[in-house]
Amino acid sequence: MQLHYGLDDLKDIDLMAFLPLILPVLVVSLILICIALIDLYRHRKTRKNVLIWTFVIIFANTLGPILYLVIGRKDSEKY
Repeated sequence: MQLHYGLDDLKDIDLMAFLPLILPVLVVSLILICIALIDLYRHRKTRKNVLIWTFVIIFANTLGPILYLVIGRKDSEKY
């Protein structure tokens, strides 16, 4: 019985079989990132911590834009 897999076993995995499952997730994630960055850019004068939100949106892939759209949009200065 084999308890772990080595790098040789990864060669046998057909990545094209997972493409229909992975591609929609990647597309939705990319759309969320674009929407969040566009909103952040349009309201950069009234938002606090623009640089921090930019890093959160970009590096926290799907969760970052969702956090920005839920929490970050409320984080604005009133003029």
